[in-house]
Amino acid sequence: MSMLRLVLKAAVPLPKLESFSRYLFIGPHPDDIEIGAGATVSKLAAMGKEISFLICLDGRYGLGNAPKGTTPEELVKIRKEEAIASAKVLGVDDVHFLDFCDGGFYDIQQLRTAMAVRVGVFKPDVIFAVDPDVPNECHIDHLNIGRECKIIAKLAPFKEIMERYGAQTAPVKAIALYMTAKPNRYVATKGHLKKQIEAMKTNKSQFPEGCSDLAAVSKYLKLRSLFFGLRRCRTSAEGFRVIDALHMHCFPEEG
Repeated sequence: MSMLRLVLKAAVPLPKLESFSRYLFIGPHPDDIEIGAGATVSKLAAMGKEISFLICLDGRYGLGNAPKGTTPEELVKIRKEEAIASAKVLGVDDVHFLDFCDGGFYDIQQLRTAMAVRVGVFKPDVIFAVDPDVPNECHIDHLNIGRECKIIAKLAPFKEIMERYGAQTAPVKAIALYMTAKPNRYVATKGHLKKQIEAMKTNKSQFPEGCSDLAAVSKYLKLRSLFFGLRRCRTSAEGFRVIDALHMHCFPEEG
């Protein structure tokens, strides 16, 4: 880390994620929030925080592990039911769906508008979203949703801009990017990894009992949790790339 970055980090430290009150977790598809930040959701819910999920896309083309013969239209309904059940495992009852088509078949401006409206209604302090800047991220939906979340996080406090989207302002103080390769903030999650994996398993159309994907992702989450925990002298943790309101514009060293 350069001397300039060290000085800036000491002068303007990033916030502790658990210090806020209202959290909006945005997922491209059903199951992304659980995989990317499920243990943190469980911890924040146990702390009594206000939490809402926003799932942007309908997941209709995630047919790989779905029962044979399932149509895309049938899968949309199944995945929505699984997402609601999965959120309950983590302690969250407030789940909203934008129902845009999976696979990049949507208008970006319409997507941004719908996201802005939900952000304005819930008024989160922190938005959690998938990191679109990971070098090996190739999924069009993760790239699009992550980028739009970053844009909305910056625009949310500006009344005149949000009005152009037909939305209210929101006091967003930070965005925390999950599935990131460059975490700069960690949440200790001792006792919550089990809930994360249980929630993931609730998405049975994607992770049926005994499938290789379920075993591989579960092992990955356990190892990642252990590794991030060791970084903070904890038994387990999740890592996020946090950008607070001050650093969202014209502070390249923080990136």
